[in-house]
Amino acid sequence: MNEIISLLQNHRSIRKFKDQPVSESQLNAILAAAQAASTSSNMQAYSIVHVKDSSLRSQLAALAGNQAYVSESPVFLVWCADLHRYEQAVRRHGDTPVTGNAENFIIATVDAALAAQNAAVAAESLGLGVVYIGGLRNKPAEVSELLGLPQLVYPVFGMCIGMPDQEPLLRPRLPLEAVYHVNQYTDNQVAVDGYDESIRDYMKERTDGTVDTTWSKEMAAKAQRPREHMKAFLNAQGFGIE
Repeated sequence: MNEIISLLQNHRSIRKFKDQPVSESQLNAILAAAQAASTSSNMQAYSIVHVKDSSLRSQLAALAGNQAYVSESPVFLVWCADLHRYEQAVRRHGDTPVTGNAENFIIATVDAALAAQNAAVAAESLGLGVVYIGGLRNKPAEVSELLGLPQLVYPVFGMCIGMPDQEPLLRPRLPLEAVYHVNQYTDNQVAVDGYDESIRDYMKERTDGTVDTTWSKEMAAKAQRPREHMKAFLNAQGFGIE
């Protein structure tokens, strides 16, 4: 165990922030850490939009499902998968298409996620807290219009950053044997059974006994509300998803 591993293992989502700004030097360090993340073939197929305008923030909060901390956090970043810049670079030397294949779409999405996770760890190392906002994908077309995103760019998620004003419980994760396999995949439902009970206990403690649920029950509820609009939106943005 060392300081970095301890930091990683104590991650929790922060949804309440102190009225304390993130300094320019802190933000620059966070962004530099993001840019240092691994990237496929040095494509760096992502962009970051720092939303400072309060009106834009309020509109994004509403689009993300009325999540107030989107407008209240000291810093709000939108992490975008970006093939627009890649296409521009390719066109300097020919007309090879960069869309219509799943690989480039995956690369851009993964690049954005890797950069964002680097930023999250950097922020937490400075004593700040973060929460990811996947709710931006509830209304991706509206978000894209507000942010002026060009073709071949889409908002993967947002991120609130600031000084924590809460100490939420550490949410249990699936046991290692449920996610870690040696040589071949093994289907370990017994581990999931045990995890269901861990989440039941966690939710009861977190809500003072008002919520009785399990991980598998939450996953079943999530499966009933997929963001089916994403394929049409991505194609409208030029990604050519079949």
